[in-house]
Amino acid sequence: MIFAIEEINNSTELLPGVKLGYQIHDSCASVPVAMHVAFQLSNGQDPVFQTGDNCSPSGVTMAVVGESGSTPSISISRIFGPFNIPLVSHFATCACLSDKEQYPTFFRTIPSDQFQADALAKLVKHFGWTWIGAVHSDSDYGNNGMASFLHVALREGICVEYIVSFYRTDPTSKIREVANAIRRSTAVAVVAFTAAGDMKVLLEELARNPAPPRQWIGSESWVTDPLLMSFSFCAGAIGVAIQQSVIPGLRDFLLDLSPSEVAASSVLTEFWEDAFNCSLTKSTTVKRKLCDGTEDLKTVKNLYTETSKFRITNMVYKAVYAIAHAIHNAVCKNAKSVIQCEQHIRLEPKQIFTELKEVNFSQNGYHVSFNAKGDPLAFYELVNWQKTESGVIELVTVGYYDASLPKGQEFRIYKNLTWVEGSMQVPVSVCSESCPPGTRKVLQKGKPICCYDCIPCPEGEISNVTDAPDCTPCLSDFWPNSVNTACFPKPVEFLSFDEVLGIILEAFSVSGACLAIITALVFFHHRTTPIVRANNSELSFLLLFSLTLCFLCSLTFIGAPSEWSCMLRHTAFGITFVLCISCVLGKTIVVLMAFKATLPGNNVMKWFGPLQQRMTVVSFTFIQVLICTVWLVVSPPFPVKNLTTYKEKIILECALGSAVGFWSVLGYIGLLAVFCFVLAVLARKLPDNFNEAKLITFSMLIFCAVWITFIPAYVSSPGKFTVAVEIFAILASSFGLILCIFAPKCFIIVFQPEKNTKKYLMNKN
Repeated sequence: MIFAIEEINNSTELLPGVKLGYQIHDSCASVPVAMHVAFQLSNGQDPVFQTGDNCSPSGVTMAVVGESGSTPSISISRIFGPFNIPLVSHFATCACLSDKEQYPTFFRTIPSDQFQADALAKLVKHFGWTWIGAVHSDSDYGNNGMASFLHVALREGICVEYIVSFYRTDPTSKIREVANAIRRSTAVAVVAFTAAGDMKVLLEELARNPAPPRQWIGSESWVTDPLLMSFSFCAGAIGVAIQQSVIPGLRDFLLDLSPSEVAASSVLTEFWEDAFNCSLTKSTTVKRKLCDGTEDLKTVKNLYTETSKFRITNMVYKAVYAIAHAIHNAVCKNAKSVIQCEQHIRLEPKQIFTELKEVNFSQNGYHVSFNAKGDPLAFYELVNWQKTESGVIELVTVGYYDASLPKGQEFRIYKNLTWVEGSMQVPVSVCSESCPPGTRKVLQKGKPICCYDCIPCPEGEISNVTDAPDCTPCLSDFWPNSVNTACFPKPVEFLSFDEVLGIILEAFSVSGACLAIITALVFFHHRTTPIVRANNSELSFLLLFSLTLCFLCSLTFIGAPSEWSCMLRHTAFGITFVLCISCVLGKTIVVLMAFKATLPGNNVMKWFGPLQQRMTVVSFTFIQVLICTVWLVVSPPFPVKNLTTYKEKIILECALGSAVGFWSVLGYIGLLAVFCFVLAVLARKLPDNFNEAKLITFSMLIFCAVWITFIPAYVSSPGKFTVAVEIFAILASSFGLILCIFAPKCFIIVFQPEKNTKKYLMNKN
């Protein structure tokens, strides 16, 4: 401060011809002492208080630089406020001091803790520490600073395992409780918003019984203190710090001290004696040699002489210059490029207070201005405690935080950091490990939001990010992969021509059709033989034709369903089967009529001749055609994607459209089959060699058995197996008919031609 004032007093540009005076008071970090000085300065430069009615002192204080601590600054700012005396602090950072209603004349050259809290929270968030411990001084600085930090940390999703506070004058038991809270915690990262003196007491307690490795995150008050770097277990600590600065000429000013100047100051005397380990005066209590006058500060290397590492010093320097600029703006004018200052003007503190609000200048490359709250632009260096090869901890600047930059760009790290225990890997400080993609977070009951369990996504849902709060359902046509991290199109399934089941059914279908055609050829070749003629050859050929269609219609059920194939498969199946049953029914009626016609005087065959047989077949078939037509017109079958039977795949199938239509077609086939079966049973006792009633009975028995078992199998079969069951029923009933009715006749025609005679057939035994 003295250097800055002397520099200003020697300046020809700032306050030329005007000399600034000053008084320096030591508050001893004591609020009562600071308040006593504040009252004295408010009352004037007289050493006693004015008690009379006239409070106009002989000398008025224009402005005050200080205090270092937030708590003393709060107290003295309340005193200076009513007198409009501006207080410019270089180190009081409590965000509460930005409240202009309570502290209207307070300014500072150091950023508010509001920005520091934001910087610390972003620092913690940047390294993924979501589970931290919080330690702070039990003072205005620590309490308000930690409150600001916790507010920002909560917004950033950071959880706090414990919050403990203490003050350096607390009993040892209280300090030990704080240390034990740190020792037994699970949080690796610890944010300490403390004053340097408080932190020293805590670290001394931790050094007695070291805690597990802890990653310290420090506020600017202690993280740059060289005295604390002797605690080696804190190596790797990171934090925010006031920007390092070099003030031109300051080093020479500090080193240019004469023994007489030193002896005149008790503070400098103590410093000089400690630096050179000698005594300026004879003392019986201190065993030191007398200083001989040859001592030279230029040969000493300590914190005092290392001016390149000064941080807070620049804040004092800027505070003095800010007040000087305010006074300059109040008393000086620029007339014709010449600065003229009125030396005999009577200034009031209120004028300086008003001018301080408008201060805006740069000194040695450092900008100085105040916002409406009396705060400067916030800029912090990010620092890291790194061990050198010799084992000494040194402070390394690794990045910065600039609140003036756009949101999201304020924070930057440009150097490698070392961490706790010298590790190069970022330590992990979380309550729960991150949930990988494919899982979601479920909060643990009674614990903060950072403590959770990782639950796999439910069936049909995915999460493709880490720490997903919820899983996202896949679209209806998609299904998750095995680890539930991505949705893929569901495989489409239908009974295809090239799969094993499809090939087997195709082979049986084509074989059945070929068998029917071969049987028809055999019958046609032997059409004049008694066994063919006796069994109504016309109906036999029609039956074989309909069986061929029955075998072939099963092929329409194979392959991807389309609008036409869905309508064709059910209608073709219904009509061909009715045609088939109608032919069997006609043959059964012919057998019954033929037996009745052999009785004397019975001429029943004239009522059921070839024409009537054809009309019977056509009539029964026409009814089925009519049912199918109504079905197709009202609500035809259509292709559909079945997404419910299997969740992980799509079944392409034909929806019935109208269930009534489908079951009407089946019911009509069943009705004819039952009617035919009843007639065949009635005719089963007729002479074996004359009729085929027994063969029809067996064929219809098989037919009915197949379709009765088909109904529950059809309803319960999933996916493409529904189609396979329907094809199996068609093929089984068709094979039953062709084998039971035509196989015995073909066997006789081919292998036993001696039985293919009229005499054998007419033998009624």
